[in-house]
Amino acid sequence: AEGAGICWAGRGNVFIREGLPVTPDRANSIHRTKKEGRKKVRKKWKKAVSGFRAVGASMLTALFVTLARSSTVYATTKIEKSKLAEGTQKLITDVTTWLMVLAPVVAGLLIIYFCIRRSAADEMDQKKWNSRIVTAIVSCIGAVIGSATLGIIVGYYK
Repeated sequence: AEGAGICWAGRGNVFIREGLPVTPDRANSIHRTKKEGRKKVRKKWKKAVSGFRAVGASMLTALFVTLARSSTVYATTKIEKSKLAEGTQKLITDVTTWLMVLAPVVAGLLIIYFCIRRSAADEMDQKKWNSRIVTAIVSCIGAVIGSATLGIIVGYYK
């Protein structure tokens, strides 16, 4: 039998809930108690959410005031002469040089490996190995073009 949205196994006038006997009147009071408990929880959540909104609004206002009152600071030396800028240029130049050398070598080794695996595969797996070979070739071309573009961009700053 069902009582107020809760399933009960009935034995005459006594209902069994979790192995304990419960009369029909007690079942209704349990249901009312659960409903009241849910209302209390919802009320507490609404109160907590409104508190979070108030804190969020005050933090947003404080951030706005801080940003609005900030003053502009100008650097006294030129950035292109700093150690950070020169070191970054050297790092990018070295990385692009190595990438121009390593990308084709690694791609070539991968293509050789993929061809060996493709020759030992059945028809279904050969399609996968063919797509991996194409991916390796496209990735190599992308790496070389990206490295060359980065080298050209860094060249303008020298």
